[in-house]
Amino acid sequence: MGRGLFGVLGPSMIGPSSSHTAGAARIGLMCRSVARKDVKSVTFFLHGSFATTYKGHGTDRALVGGLLGMKTDDERIIHSLELAQAQGMEVHFVKADLGNVHPNTVKAEMVNIDGETSNIVASSVGGGEINVVSVNGFPANISGNYNAVVISHLDKVGMISRITSLFERNDLNIVSLYNNREGRGKTAITIIEMDGDPDKNLLDELSKIECIYAISSINKI
Repeated sequence: MGRGLFGVLGPSMIGPSSSHTAGAARIGLMCRSVARKDVKSVTFFLHGSFATTYKGHGTDRALVGGLLGMKTDDERIIHSLELAQAQGMEVHFVKADLGNVHPNTVKAEMVNIDGETSNIVASSVGGGEINVVSVNGFPANISGNYNAVVISHLDKVGMISRITSLFERNDLNIVSLYNNREGRGKTAITIIEMDGDPDKNLLDELSKIECIYAISSINKI
């Protein structure tokens, strides 16, 4: 018997649409990484075509499947809503206008098991590829194709140099670097994608830099 709308399309994807299901599952995986721990509750704000077709194309199940740690070819995605409910995860879907963004865009607001809040805005841009456009309110540009670290820190002279020098010391090649700030001398965010893994040694060294507030490690998906 076939899987209906969730038929296998190719060797690594379940769903009727690479944008609405495979891409959505990858966004869910990114949400899981940003939340850092298991999520207790999540609200997905669906924009554009995500908002109009999310049930028919399985976007809702794909987002939740990714949030539960399921990859794009995991057949359990079909039952992800039920699995989330069984685990006590509270899930809400809201149709929303997120402004001038890609039609396949979602904002996820999450609370993890420790009560910590986080949010992410990401777009499914076609062929299963995604682009994270903001993390915790800061503009971003993350593809999910590389491991990354998101660093919140004070905006001050020399911070970027101190941060990037540790990547060289740990023999990690920087693929991309994005930096933004609330204002001069206020909170800034630096996002670095890299070849290789940001191991515990790198994260420990980063945490010792004065005026770094928080560090999140995001695994490639």
